[in-house]
Amino acid sequence: MAVLTPLSLADAAAFLEDYAEHPERDAASPPSQVTAVVPITAGTVNSSYAVERGGVRVFVRIYEEQDHEGARAEAERLEYLAARGVRTPPPSRRRDGSFVGTVHGKPAVVFPWRDGEMRCLAGVTPEDAHRVGVALAELHVAGRDAPALPGRFEPADLMVRLDRLEAAPFPEIAEQAGPLRAQLSLWAERRQTALPHGLVHGDVFRDNVLWDRDGNISALLDFESASVGVLAYDLMVTVLAWSFRDTLVPEIARSMVAGYETVRPLTPAETGGLLAEGCVAALRFTITRLTDAELRAAELGVPPRRDKDWRRFAMRLSVLEELGEEGLGEVLWGTGVSGPRSTAAPG
Repeated sequence: MAVLTPLSLADAAAFLEDYAEHPERDAASPPSQVTAVVPITAGTVNSSYAVERGGVRVFVRIYEEQDHEGARAEAERLEYLAARGVRTPPPSRRRDGSFVGTVHGKPAVVFPWRDGEMRCLAGVTPEDAHRVGVALAELHVAGRDAPALPGRFEPADLMVRLDRLEAAPFPEIAEQAGPLRAQLSLWAERRQTALPHGLVHGDVFRDNVLWDRDGNISALLDFESASVGVLAYDLMVTVLAWSFRDTLVPEIARSMVAGYETVRPLTPAETGGLLAEGCVAALRFTITRLTDAELRAAELGVPPRRDKDWRRFAMRLSVLEELGEEGLGEVLWGTGVSGPRSTAAPG
């Protein structure tokens, strides 16, 4: 389901003609020869491929929802962030200096390949979480003045998706719209309006972070959801993605927030607003997984992807609601929301 637009060897060769040869290519390989195109099945929205050209591997993303202008804006944002030390590969420029080409009528961008491994959920350690928290805070600091537009997953956008769900000809899917609409209205109203804003990634999940052999982060990936947004919301998206098993794991969540605060300490208002931001984050992924995975699979007549099960984020929402503000503070700091917080690295 993540590979929606095909890319043949001939397609890739034609597309990459507009890009100069990589200076580190294998000199023994014929110039510009594309020898392999391997689909990457992670994700639910864009089509992604690993392409071997002249002995060098590159990453090709074909945008399935964004138009040419949206792809260009994302590419410029990534170049900006990479130049300011954010650990993300900058997009490659075409021969004419632009970033965005076309594959089968859709915008496409080339990125240098980054080697690295992804963490499985069971393998995430407090040390890993601390490093992710640091990297997220570094992104927030570096992205203060980055070019970005409002996000596509604000509560109003999610309400439109709920309209689609409600109209779906699949009762087991359509019946989720009403309860989710009520919860989204509740938690959107409880958000604090004056929390710090800036560039947010919006999707720092485990499959968007690569690790080198020394246990350090080698790359942050997939900035398609990056936008201007609430920084505390982005932190809670990341906490929920990395520290939730059957419930929030305090050692992981606490270490991530501690790592974040070594770079960018949270304001008191942000600390008090994390519950509402976390609930909105859980609702965002519950709803988008219903529309992008569950509904799409039903329309295609195929089984939904197990790794994109919307129920996992509905469970996160239930846990947050049960914890409440004080309970979440106990998980994140061990002392309640208003208690003292440590920013020391885990031992």
